[in-house]
This record gives sequence, structure tokens and C-alpha cells, in this order.
Amino acid sequence: QVQLLESGGGLVQPGGSLRLSCAASGIIFSIYTVGWYRQAPGKQRELVAVITSASSTNYANSVKGRFTISRDNAKNTLYLQMNSLKPEDTAVYYCNCNRGTMLNYWGQGTQVTVSS
Repeated sequence: QVQLLESGGGLVQPGGSLRLSCAASGIIFSIYTVGWYRQAPGKQRELVAVITSASSTNYANSVKGRFTISRDNAKNTLYLQMNSLKPEDTAVYYCNCNRGTMLNYWGQGTQVTVSS
């Protein structure tokens, strides 16, 4: 059974930092493209950042220069370092592991709230 367990969300002031983690089990993590998505209230889920099995990365324009995605295949874990957080970063953040249409998995989400 595939499980993706996110952690690290919370309440932070504008300008602050958080580090999200996603621990995967039940898959060969290293061969998956993995990423972070987010969904704010009333909005569609959107890509934040992805990292391929070859460690190529891609970021949404809104987070470039502030967020860093990384992976540790030995620990089956995905990370998202978020710096210089803004109120508009407030959302539920979801971990995703993808290797095609039939092999696409989501975590349960972790809330990130940026507010003073």
C-alpha cells in the first residue's frame, strides 16, 4: 500500500521559513518524479515544484528564488524548504509521486498559514 505522509506545516509570520517533508512508503521512490502542489481556499490546486528521478527541478514562477525542492532517495523522503514566505503562500500543500497515469499518488496535505 502506497503512503505519503506530509509534515512540517504550520503558522508562520510573513518573511519566515518552513520546511515541509513527505515520507513515502510502498513505492520505489527513487524512480518517481515527485513534487509539491498547493491549494488555497476557492482556488484550483497548482504546481509548486517538482523534481525528477534525475534530480532536475522545476518551480512555479511565484516561488522561484524562495523555495527549494530536494529529495533523499535513501530515506524515501521529499522536502520543500520555503523561505521569505508571503501571505499568498497560504494553502494546503500536497506531496505527489508520479510515474504515469496509473502510478500517481497524493498525500493527505499539510496546512501552511502565513499571517502576522
